[in-house]
Amino acid sequence: MAAALADGPTLVVIDNCEQVRAGAAAFVEVALRRCPRLTVLATSREPLGITGERVRRLTPMVLTEAIDLLLERADADPTDTAARTAARRICDRLDRLPLALELTASWAGTLSLHEIAAMLDHDADHPLPEGGRPSAPFRQRTLTDSMDWSHRLLTGDERVLLRRLAPFRHFGIDAVRALSDEDHTVDALLRALRGLIDKSLVVCDVSGPRARHRMLGVVAEYALARLREAGEETRARRRHAQAHLDLLGALRPLAATDKDRWRERVREFRSDLPAAARWCLAGGDPDLGRRLCVEAAWWWHLTGDRTGLHLLRRAADLDPGNDDALQARVLVSLALIGEVVQPDPQTFAAAERAAALGRDAGDLGTTLLAQQLVAIGLLHTDLAAARELALRTHHEAEAGGDDFSRDAAGVLVGLIDQLGEDHAAAFDRLERSATALLRRGDRAIATTGLAALAVGRTHTGDLVAAERTAIRARDAAAPLHDFVRIGTAAWGLARIVALRGRPDEAEAILDELQRVIDEASTAPYVPGWSATRAQVALWRGAATQALHWCERERHAITPDLLLTHAAALRLAGDPAGARRRLEQAESSPTLAAMPQLGAVALAERAQLTAPEDPTAATALHRDALRIRLRHGLVLGCIDSLEALATLAGTPEQTGLLLGAAERARRETDYLAARPPLPDGPAFATALDRGRALTLDQAAERALRERRRGTRPATGWAGLTPAERSVAELAIRGLSNPQIAAELFIGRGTVKTHLAHAYAKLGVANRTELARNSPTRTDDAPGANPR
Repeated sequence: MAAALADGPTLVVIDNCEQVRAGAAAFVEVALRRCPRLTVLATSREPLGITGERVRRLTPMVLTEAIDLLLERADADPTDTAARTAARRICDRLDRLPLALELTASWAGTLSLHEIAAMLDHDADHPLPEGGRPSAPFRQRTLTDSMDWSHRLLTGDERVLLRRLAPFRHFGIDAVRALSDEDHTVDALLRALRGLIDKSLVVCDVSGPRARHRMLGVVAEYALARLREAGEETRARRRHAQAHLDLLGALRPLAATDKDRWRERVREFRSDLPAAARWCLAGGDPDLGRRLCVEAAWWWHLTGDRTGLHLLRRAADLDPGNDDALQARVLVSLALIGEVVQPDPQTFAAAERAAALGRDAGDLGTTLLAQQLVAIGLLHTDLAAARELALRTHHEAEAGGDDFSRDAAGVLVGLIDQLGEDHAAAFDRLERSATALLRRGDRAIATTGLAALAVGRTHTGDLVAAERTAIRARDAAAPLHDFVRIGTAAWGLARIVALRGRPDEAEAILDELQRVIDEASTAPYVPGWSATRAQVALWRGAATQALHWCERERHAITPDLLLTHAAALRLAGDPAGARRRLEQAESSPTLAAMPQLGAVALAERAQLTAPEDPTAATALHRDALRIRLRHGLVLGCIDSLEALATLAGTPEQTGLLLGAAERARRETDYLAARPPLPDGPAFATALDRGRALTLDQAAERALRERRRGTRPATGWAGLTPAERSVAELAIRGLSNPQIAAELFIGRGTVKTHLAHAYAKLGVANRTELARNSPTRTDDAPGANPR
């Protein structure tokens, strides 16, 4: 044959070489030596192992191509969305292997693609894919035949290792070492691993600092069947769980010094953790499973994994009652995950029990972590008690040398100080604690601290510094796979960007993460997310959209969300609904301890009161202004001045307050929902006088000002400034939606103001309103010619 091939350039294809590997290798070596212009293409389940061989391993098909192949073989409509969705599930389950897809497609005449996908997902004894063509080679008639063919070619050590690796989803050489024993040494198993890789039964990725290995799903299922046949499943699964417990234990010191590197290491075997814990807790080895869940808890916390929560609840229920120290760690782990995925009373009750058990067992680390979680639970009911416990935990951690708990508790104390608007204390503590946490890679809690610091700087009017801090929070959260921290950083930055007059950019920031949230199998809870989406919508004048976001929240109805919902309802023309939401917010046990939200509640009550009783509304706005002035809430003071301007009795006072507010907006770069300034000679001088005032001077003046006289009950003089503005725009021919857009109010509010104006003027429609218009309105109290 070599002589026949020697004449010219030739390509020889040799198929299925693994069954005659030695003979094929000898032939190719001789032929290539004698025929310099010969090229050989050999297909095999393992390399021939000869000089000059270039190995090209066939990877699974590209997903789109795999779906198209399956739909074609199943004679399904490629444009049918439901069919493509089911096909994708099948392709993912079968690792996009052409033979497996061909065999599975043969069932399409018996089952729908949706039924096939469900069977592959849930039925371990399914007959798929076992339906090949009778004319196919025997090793390709069923997937089992194909796997049997490969299995017969393995050495004894390779068969043993294949069985023992069956429980593993991903593994490295540490796992192979853990599977060794007297009969199968580490060296023998490492050689066997190399053989399994050569025979394409194990996939190896050497692109990172450590080689990572895995078996395709169909190979793992076959290996598991052989494991069960050998009667070795219990021992193998226990080894699997113990190997990961040992690995997590070895990585524990790294978690205390560099959590970034710790996360990257655990990410390599993350999918094995729930599988191992589930088997143990189901009866395989409950004690081993409980200890494994404790070691894996921080990973599940940082990734917001609900599976971890369910496993730890099972672990807590399996308490045998003879190891309080372990039960304390189980309970604090349960609370740690629950705090980010399901912060309910059950979660914080577990933290309380963990604190008590940890204290009795002398486990300082568990006790300190549990106390922090208890304090977090108290944020919703008693801020003073939460701060006291967090501060005590901070001091105990400092005394005990627990740097993580010291800094984490420091963030919590700073957060509570921030809620109480104690800015000097909060800013210093949050900055120091977050910086220390970041140095150790503790990004999650550092992100919370930086986000709180950004919000605090927003309240004080330093929007430039607030945006810089919010960007730090976003960057700190970026490497995490945690909706809570990434979402908190995103909404904090979006809110600040919107306040600075960039609503489109704010919406883009929110929309980017919203797509990920919407695609999640279970809707994650991101504190503050819905309230921010609604508030940004209100700043854009989209009350209906704001209502959508408020009503979408299902996890936690906070005072912030309730107040935003009340404003949206009022602007949408539902004052009764707004009052109900406001009353809910006012009944919150923590509202009195949060000056910023307390002032917002007063301002919202004033807005609802103004149409009927402007005098009472003015008093409420002044109360809100006093709170804001006392606590240095700069943006809130600007809001109060503008609200009081709409109720002022004279153009002089209206212009003065609006002028001062305009100056403060310019100095702080606060551009959201900026009200239009009135024009005309009655206001020009007053606006200039207002612009000469500092914010504090204007606020003090607004608090001293007393309304002069009493507004008449009827006639143009009896209209409030808001009613007069609406009436004048209606006379100019603007529709209700146009008036709403012009004045930045809801359409329902326009209707309410018009109804009041009609009643006071004794008219029934816009035509009569125009006929009764005064010839001059420039010097009328509160007039707004716009």
